[in-house]
Amino acid sequence: MINTVAVSELNTWLETLWAPWRVEYYHREKRPEFLREAGEAANDAEHFVVCRRKLAFLMMNLYPYTAGHLMAVPYRVVSRFSELTDGEKIELLDLASYAERLLEDVVKAQGFNIGWNVGIAAGAGVAEHLHLHIVPRWYGDHNFMTVIGGSRIIPDGLVPLYERLRAATERIPF
Repeated sequence: MINTVAVSELNTWLETLWAPWRVEYYHREKRPEFLREAGEAANDAEHFVVCRRKLAFLMMNLYPYTAGHLMAVPYRVVSRFSELTDGEKIELLDLASYAERLLEDVVKAQGFNIGWNVGIAAGAGVAEHLHLHIVPRWYGDHNFMTVIGGSRIIPDGLVPLYERLRAATERIPF
């Protein structure tokens, strides 16, 4: 027999989630210029840059929707898709394609949401520096925690996942 609990009781029951491995996420200072800083940085690990190309780079999202949420980012700071050069557009899409292969290997992604949020009204968290989101998905990842509990669980820390993604770049060609 299934134990039925009223939604209001379930929400009260699930007020606290214990996830000590997520402490690195909460201690990060949110700065809108983090994309530009990552593009200019010499220390890729400090900024979670997975790989670099001539016009754009691939990095982990510091505020992810799911474990493995990556972003392809042009080095130039532009706010609209129409401002990108043809070369930047191609390289960003190539990075998204590469991200798919990395994430299928590293986090066993079964699907992807890939897209742009252009402007604050469209949900852009950093509207002044356009970037392409690559969000891995799995069968059943829309479970009761997100739908009823109003909570999202990200089961992997940024640092260990970054290390696995960097290792994957050594064996998976661009």
